Amino acid sequence: MDTVIKTAIVYVFLLVLMRLAGRRTLGKINTFDLILVLIIGGTTQRALLGQDYSVTNALLVVTTLIVMDVAFSLIERDSPIFSRIVNGSPLIVVQDGRLLPGRLRKARLTADEILAAARRIHGLDRLEDIKFAILEASGTSRSSRPRGNA
Repeated sequence: MDTVIKTAIVYVFLLVLMRLAGRRTLGKINTFDLILVLIIGGTTQRALLGQDYSVTNALLVVTTLIVMDVAFSLIERDSPIFSRIVNGSPLIVVQDGRLLPGRLRKARLTADEILAAARRIHGLDRLEDIKFAILEASGTSRSSRPRGNA
């Protein structure tokens, strides 16, 4: 039972930590992020298994993680409030060709990153051509059609 409780605590802790880290962590992964994920994975594994490397303990940890993941997804499906808390909500970072500086800071994005996404997704080179740029809860970006086009 100790393993199940430790696993549940670590799962919730990592979920909260990743949520606090923000969408940027989820939307992009760079070398630093990859190294961080590997270190977190190794550290978490040691914390969950302790000195018990038995197959039974490992299966108990994996089963607990999967059951918690399924349970959280069912709660998210049925509770929009819980879903917003866990996943966040979309954030508009450009409106009518104007950057929204407070929201950019909150999302830890730069104008250059917005323009790079606009070039990649829509072939736009100027900020003024973007009607809306939305940072989705998953960390991916979405923009509306270029201004002036139907």
